[in-house]
Amino acid sequence: MHELSSRDGDYEFDWGKTSQDYARFRPGPPPCFYDRLAALNAVTPADRVLDLGTGTGLLAREFARRGSQVAALDQSAMQIEMARQLAREDSVEVDFRTAPAESLPWSDPTFDVVTANQCWTYFDQDRVVQELRRVFMPGARLVTSHFSWLPRRDPLARATEKLVRHFNPAWSAFDWSGYVPPSPTWAEEEFEVRAMFVYDHPIEFTRESWMGRIRACRGIGAVLEPEAIIEFDHEHERLLQRIAPPKFTILHRIDAHVFVLRDP
Repeated sequence: MHELSSRDGDYEFDWGKTSQDYARFRPGPPPCFYDRLAALNAVTPADRVLDLGTGTGLLAREFARRGSQVAALDQSAMQIEMARQLAREDSVEVDFRTAPAESLPWSDPTFDVVTANQCWTYFDQDRVVQELRRVFMPGARLVTSHFSWLPRRDPLARATEKLVRHFNPAWSAFDWSGYVPPSPTWAEEEFEVRAMFVYDHPIEFTRESWMGRIRACRGIGAVLEPEAIIEFDHEHERLLQRIAPPKFTILHRIDAHVFVLRDP
């Protein structure tokens, strides 16, 4: 989300705490997202791809399935451990590394594409850009993307957000407007936009999978104590039993920008 703050009060996000729910319940973008990137020649089977902030490797594994040579990193060792396990189960090869995006463990120009899904806001962007200049092959692209539900258009998502705020008033990633800028302000000095897209897509959930998806969000699983997470989960289950059928969809907005670096 382009308006998202990288912090919620004094909380420090520990994504490793969410690894189990993240792997089981947090869906990646649907196939149409990857199809659109391919149609733009943003990510192709011929590319050497680096996925930053990979989490459990959702994008990295799909790019590998589609033929790219893929490396991926995350600063959470628990997330990388889960990503490696899922890659083995999927029989795909990805070079997973535990490292921050601000200190890439490659010394030479290596990658044709670097991707960052739902994570660019958390980085020290100036430092990451300097690292990209170091590891980019000539003509390389940066692809930033987001995959976010729309609380202003989806009443079920809106009701869930209200409950999250009750348990974590510091959570700032609520009530997203859905706005996607044609050219993000952070990119204007360093990058040129070569392509972008934005569209809406309903994502299927059950009550159980939506509960797991919300446990994996930064407002709950990444910051709250276990007892509070259990209490939230019970309240969320009661809420969904009142307002949601056993199976439903949540409307998401999907966007991507394809950038190239400006000359230094």
